[in-house]
Amino acid sequence: MTGAATAALTQVLSALQERLWAEQRRSLLLVLQAMDCGGKDGAIEHVFTGVNPQGFRISNFRVPTEEEASHDFLWRVHRLTPRHGEIGIFNRSHYEDVIAVRVRGLAPEKVWRPRYGHIRDFEQLLSESGTTVVKCYLHISKEEQAVRLQARLDDPEKRWKFHRSDLADRAFWDDYMSAYAEALTETSTRQAPWYVIPADRKWYRNWALSNIVLDTLERMGPQFPKPEENLDDVVIDE
Repeated sequence: MTGAATAALTQVLSALQERLWAEQRRSLLLVLQAMDCGGKDGAIEHVFTGVNPQGFRISNFRVPTEEEASHDFLWRVHRLTPRHGEIGIFNRSHYEDVIAVRVRGLAPEKVWRPRYGHIRDFEQLLSESGTTVVKCYLHISKEEQAVRLQARLDDPEKRWKFHRSDLADRAFWDDYMSAYAEALTETSTRQAPWYVIPADRKWYRNWALSNIVLDTLERMGPQFPKPEENLDDVVIDE
């Protein structure tokens, strides 16, 4: 995506976010999922550059803490959903509890399979409460992941991102693909649809995500609140 095209999309996104923030009645939740090196961080950086941070929040979900693990699996997620007026981004999300948990054998099927229904109900609740939910899976090939993992190893400033566990997950690639396929099928609804974005080419990933977010905000149609009446005669004293 060219610099001019990126700037144009950013300008429109910034204007729509300003209306959403001013309106203070609804919110947008963007859920991003991907395999390691799928480009979630890079996509967020490119798509949301220039957005007012006052109405923008990113949440990243790692291994549950002791407190989080002592509650239901959605407890820590619900607490971080965007407030009215905000755009919230989940960099990984509650979907780890039906994907990673399944592939790594962290819970039996009788535990993780019913979570599809819990997730559908949860996202419907958000939708009915004024939060528009849109979910994007950034899909990279196994070959492209190998290239990006090697690049992390070769770059001293990026090596900190590499973990041996990345290779362990890579060994279960086919299992992850099956888990993602079922999770997306089971939880893509009218209120909270899934979009699969080919992400081997970063420019296309950014362009596609930008347009999905902009299309969602345009359909939401946020508006500035009406100003107080009889303001035309107000003069500010110097």
